[in-house]
Amino acid sequence: MRDFEFVAARTLEEAFSALGRANGSGRVLAGGTDLITQIKEGRRSPAMVIDIKGIPELNVLECSAEAGLRLGAAVPCSTVVSHPLIQQLYPMLSDACGLVGSIQIQNRAGVGGNFCNAAPSADTAPPMLCLRATCVIAGPSGRREVAAANFFTGPGQTVLAPEEILLEFRVPPPPPHSAGAYLRFIPREEMDIAVAGVGACVVLAAGHQTIEEARICLCAVAPTPVHARAAEDFLRGQAVREDVLDEAGALAVQAARPINDVRGSIEYRKHLVQVLTQRTLRGALRRLQAIA
Repeated sequence: MRDFEFVAARTLEEAFSALGRANGSGRVLAGGTDLITQIKEGRRSPAMVIDIKGIPELNVLECSAEAGLRLGAAVPCSTVVSHPLIQQLYPMLSDACGLVGSIQIQNRAGVGGNFCNAAPSADTAPPMLCLRATCVIAGPSGRREVAAANFFTGPGQTVLAPEEILLEFRVPPPPPHSAGAYLRFIPREEMDIAVAGVGACVVLAAGHQTIEEARICLCAVAPTPVHARAAEDFLRGQAVREDVLDEAGALAVQAARPINDVRGSIEYRKHLVQVLTQRTLRGALRRLQAIA
């Protein structure tokens, strides 16, 4: 492992100052579960690593049915999984955080790191996109907000400038008669990367007989997480029926742009998208008790 300078920042100002001194060669560490491995394997060689986990603004966690969710970028996944209101209001986010690595990794890793690592297979991305989360970004010049759907620009790439930090996520309150679910396929029981992952959120009209809106997001099947727009448009106004869900799964495949690699072929990943879309839609509806 190449030597690097380590800075434990306790304020945002200290973090910005360190990033400025690094002059583009600094890397931020919150959980470090991806970064440390990348440094050990020689995939990254930062001159400076800035630990931001101790900065209070990155550890905020506020959740209510009225105001929604504020989730600091450094809050561990295990905290999200065990939070009773997140389990109640945003179960699909709890689903995804409970799948990130092992329990030990979940005690360090957070949604913020999962986003900033920007792997196409990031498990927390589909739920946050489906939930219409906003990313709050801080830098020396101030703060700005970016929709979670626009945060990723390519594999391992985000909209963050060299001296910027992902501060927190803001998620609006869930609409009435809504629920979501996230599923992925992996070859092993745990500690594996998704071959394909799908998050789906459904909003039903009063009476639970008609789909008012649906949001479906895929991961590990394109350079960045993507919305399955054709499936979303098709579901709007449809009756809650099994054949409708089957058709939505078939349409979701249109958004997939997978590659062939050692973990799965293009055809296999497209099949997984279809099946996982159908299952996540059914899982969301079961949470609403709209389908047996």
